[in-house]
Amino acid sequence: MSIFLKQVFVGLPKTVGNKQAKNPMEREWTSAIFKVLVEGPVWVGKTGLAGDGQWDLEHHGGPEKAVFAYGFENYTHWQKELGISEITSGAMGENFVMEQINEEEISIGDTFQIGGAVVQVSQPRQPCWKPARRFKIKNLALLLQNTGRTGWYFRVLTEGFVEEGQTFTLVDRPYPRWTIQNCNQIIHAKKQNMEEMRELSQCELLAPGIRTTLEKRIEMRETPDIRNRVFGPNE
Repeated sequence: MSIFLKQVFVGLPKTVGNKQAKNPMEREWTSAIFKVLVEGPVWVGKTGLAGDGQWDLEHHGGPEKAVFAYGFENYTHWQKELGISEITSGAMGENFVMEQINEEEISIGDTFQIGGAVVQVSQPRQPCWKPARRFKIKNLALLLQNTGRTGWYFRVLTEGFVEEGQTFTLVDRPYPRWTIQNCNQIIHAKKQNMEEMRELSQCELLAPGIRTTLEKRIEMRETPDIRNRVFGPNE
């Protein structure tokens, strides 16, 4: 089955909302989640696509999160589940909308040739409160996390131009066990399996930041408080 690059999106941070709003979901906020469709070739560099940017550089961007990808088929699920037709391509702030692939079928370390670039899966996305704010659905980050429909990040091994309609060619698949779905289940499990977490933390192609987080959790044997990430200022 061929995996296609259906669409490419980029965007720079912008501020929306009302400073004086009483409802937290209506208040002013700044994000680069609002992407626009790119037609024609776009340069994919080591830290992201030309014309793309991030606002919260502590949690977004950098070489391990150079390209955010999301499976197009997920949107059929969300439209039916949430009854919101506007949740479609680009809605999650992704750069690559990919067809014929999902979180159960793509793994850490999967390496693809796409156009003139070579990209490698580095980690799942850990959903934050911003998609929830965008669509006024307070628990959306939890829904993304609990269903495993999070999307994933690529690091860029070879820079180059890509454009919509091109096919992803699988070059290497060193860790088929560590699918994005499997990683999500281990990372976000309420009752954590320390042995599985230890094995995942030793995956050399998993992003270093995630590996370090897992190692700390194993050492402390504590479940992290995710409330600030998934709800943040929406509460």
